[in-house]
Amino acid sequence: MTDYRDLYPEIEPFETGMLDVGDGHSLYWERVGTRGGKPAVFLHGGPGGGISPTHRRQWNPDAYDVLLFDQRGCGKSTPFAELRANDTWTIVADMERLRTMMGVEKWQVLGGSWGVTLALAYAEQHPERVSELVLRGVFLARQKEKDWLYRYGASEIMAEAWEDFLSIIPEAEREDIVSAYHRRLTGEDEDAKLEAARAWSIWEGNVATLLPNEALLGDFADAAKAVPMARIAAQFFLDDFYLEDGQLLNNAGRLRGIPGIIVQGRHDICTPPTSAYELSKVWPEGELWIVPDAGHSGFEAGIIDGHVRATDKFADTTR
Repeated sequence: MTDYRDLYPEIEPFETGMLDVGDGHSLYWERVGTRGGKPAVFLHGGPGGGISPTHRRQWNPDAYDVLLFDQRGCGKSTPFAELRANDTWTIVADMERLRTMMGVEKWQVLGGSWGVTLALAYAEQHPERVSELVLRGVFLARQKEKDWLYRYGASEIMAEAWEDFLSIIPEAEREDIVSAYHRRLTGEDEDAKLEAARAWSIWEGNVATLLPNEALLGDFADAAKAVPMARIAAQFFLDDFYLEDGQLLNNAGRLRGIPGIIVQGRHDICTPPTSAYELSKVWPEGELWIVPDAGHSGFEAGIIDGHVRATDKFADTTR
């Protein structure tokens, strides 16, 4: 088996734009690769993350026509860090607007972490629009997964980082840490908002990689990324991601006929492998690739290898 461990060369978009999706929101989007190539769409993590130039490099640019976009309130989309009219199903509807704008009947959907949640919600609602799914770090938004990350689980492995995360919240409020953070992230005190945003984002950065990554933590602490990441993520966690508990797994039968590859780090502290395994059991076409030397981040070498092997496989190309 070819071991890639690297991404395709850096490329610039051949087209960019803003799409008005209503409710006061406009989405930044870009297309890379070759116009008219195999259509694909990228779903970034978070909720509240955003796209970056590195995300463009997961597909063979000679074979694919890839659309990347910043979800509502994220990156270059406007308004910045907006919570109103921002939920799972409005973003699913946005994807259909973007697909129609692109002029394609179906596309490959690649998403990681929260991007997996969104990819599954989209594919289960619009299975006829999905040619393949490439999923990394499976998060099904079930109560046990939310508790793992913000109540008990990851805290036992990353004890020092968890203590730092708790430290800005008074002990009387720690029973419901997401609500405590949400109050600060949506309050009027700008200093408290920024402090909470950075602490939330740094916690997520600490559980994202197998080995410490100071560059990633510094990136997560940047206010331009920390504020939308924390505000939007806390809102989604508080509102159960606008899904019934277990909904995505229960509706996995709607994925029948859609080929897919699940790339999952064995040592993923953020989204443990059990969710990827459970999904693969109810979705026969979803091939599970466990990466033995990786955590959660899409930028770890073994995960990159999986992403590029998967997109090359579906493009029927080799490097």
